Amino acid sequence: MNTRIFILGLVTLAVGGAASRAAAQTPDGHALFIVTCKRCHGVQGVPPKLIRQEYPKVATFDSAFGANHSEDSIVTILTNGKGRDMKSFKGKLTLPQMRAVAAYVRELAERPHH
Repeated sequence: MNTRIFILGLVTLAVGGAASRAAAQTPDGHALFIVTCKRCHGVQGVPPKLIRQEYPKVATFDSAFGANHSEDSIVTILTNGKGRDMKSFKGKLTLPQMRAVAAYVRELAERPHH
């Protein structure tokens, strides 16, 4: 009986550990966006007025942006930058992190903006 409980405990620990490692490996797109993108694109994907004045081409993550940008195209922009104003995040974000940010940007694009 004690052996079964011990084995069950080990299995539970192994499964729980695997689940927590999987969760730890999934980047948080929202948190990464806040750290890397918020300054220029705003918390909700709407650039602040001062940023728009300094960088007139800064993207607003609205339905028009979403209609024209897939997650893959957003990852490409994050990897290569865009023009003089949008810097590359290559070497700063991993590909899984860029994909998480891109998915979050697409979520922002689907939200109504006022």
